[in-house]
Amino acid sequence: MNWRNYLLLAVLGFLLAFCVAQFQHFPGYLDSDYYFAGGVQLAQGKGFTEPYLWNYLDNPQGLPHPSHAYWMPLSSIVAAAGMWLTRQTTYNAGRLGFLLLAALVPVVTTALAYNFSKRRDLAFVSGLLAVFSMYYAPFLPVTDNYGPYLVLGGLYFLTVGSHKKYEYFVLGLLAGLLTLARSDGLLWFGLAFLLILYRFILDKKAGAASINFLLALAGFLLIMGPWFWRNYSVYGTLLAPGGNYLLWLTNYDQTFIYPANQLTMQAWLAQGWNQIFSNYLFALRWNLLNAFAAQGGIFLFPFILIGLWQYRKDERVRLGALGWLGLLFVMTIIFPFAGARGGFFHSGSALQPLWWAMAPLGLESVITAARRRNWFTPDAFKIFRAALVGIAILMTGVIIYIRVLPGWGEGEQNYPKVEAFLEQNGIQPGDIVMVRNPPGYYLMTGHPAIVVPYSDEAAMYNAAMRYHAKYLVLESAGVAGPIKSVYDNGNSQQFRFLGELSGTRIFKVQP
Repeated sequence: MNWRNYLLLAVLGFLLAFCVAQFQHFPGYLDSDYYFAGGVQLAQGKGFTEPYLWNYLDNPQGLPHPSHAYWMPLSSIVAAAGMWLTRQTTYNAGRLGFLLLAALVPVVTTALAYNFSKRRDLAFVSGLLAVFSMYYAPFLPVTDNYGPYLVLGGLYFLTVGSHKKYEYFVLGLLAGLLTLARSDGLLWFGLAFLLILYRFILDKKAGAASINFLLALAGFLLIMGPWFWRNYSVYGTLLAPGGNYLLWLTNYDQTFIYPANQLTMQAWLAQGWNQIFSNYLFALRWNLLNAFAAQGGIFLFPFILIGLWQYRKDERVRLGALGWLGLLFVMTIIFPFAGARGGFFHSGSALQPLWWAMAPLGLESVITAARRRNWFTPDAFKIFRAALVGIAILMTGVIIYIRVLPGWGEGEQNYPKVEAFLEQNGIQPGDIVMVRNPPGYYLMTGHPAIVVPYSDEAAMYNAAMRYHAKYLVLESAGVAGPIKSVYDNGNSQQFRFLGELSGTRIFKVQP
């Protein structure tokens, strides 16, 4: 590939992400708020701590709290790097690294595609599909793990195909970085192990396989070792506590339950096997829809499948298919609610460079077969490739128009108004607020915050007392289950109603 092609794709990727970013003046949702707020903490020299709680799974002792006990820290580190570089803690500084990653996504994708076909024209089409990434385009400029996962996933498959001496060590490094971005990144270390095992079965060299595994493990621990040590020094375990509770959710909102020890195998079994299998089917339906629409890009989907079939004997394709099936299993059976609510969309992004590399190859296979029957002229190759990119551009524009332009965010923009109201009602610096999106509230107001628990009024009051929350903010968009009674009833012995702002009801916690 010509370096000018790579440069053009990088510029296009950066420009599209930069243009989308102009309509995203703040992170916009809980995950992104959390990663950005974690970056702010790091940039300000406060380390891996946080003045907010967004769940109670690890039985937190109070504020400040050790950060990244649930979500992993890589995206916060990337955000902090932009702030360190610019010496600012603004959102524009925090997302600088993510804009640069958006520029790298089509470059890595093109390199991977060229590695398959050795065709510059097809590889360039793959790069354009990565630029106009449809469902992923609104999320590349924000402080989340889409950009890191897309780039690292592409590099992973590039490394698998290299057959260099350093291959296994680099795979370990990349698996470590993927794990540092998301906990399901552990799957990528498992895939490296399976690759070593597969090659051992072929060549029967036990000594080489042992060395290769040690190299992969060394690369993985070089990245993850410091984080494991941090967890051990804080929690006494290599992994942060509380994650086991996620196995026993009976609905997604229980992620925010208080206290978390209500989540048990017995409570999970009590819902009955009919409901359990219904939950699995619900998650499977949404995950497969995600695979078709978001990961497959709807119109790209059949061409991706054809490309995968054409290259079915390639190690990278086999590894990618195995990884996808593994993710589907984990996000359907192990964590069905998280998977259906976006976990599969998140974790599957690491495989996107492979899918984008396959789509033009599948299209080329279809056109070649049609040409043998004299259905198309030789110019049809160029026409259909252009159409493929044109539809991707059109769909990307439509998705950005629908998802971004009407207004970015899930209510964080209203928090300054809530804060102004609370100032009129006597809130003091350092007072803790109980709210739906604690990282977002902290970013928009500077006040420490804890999450409104998915619990009844008594448990909500106990959480407020334990963590010294002075005010309760209930947004109409976040009212569900037992929380609704508090929202509807107004005054109670535990919560005194202060007022309402555009559907947001504000209470004073009664001591």
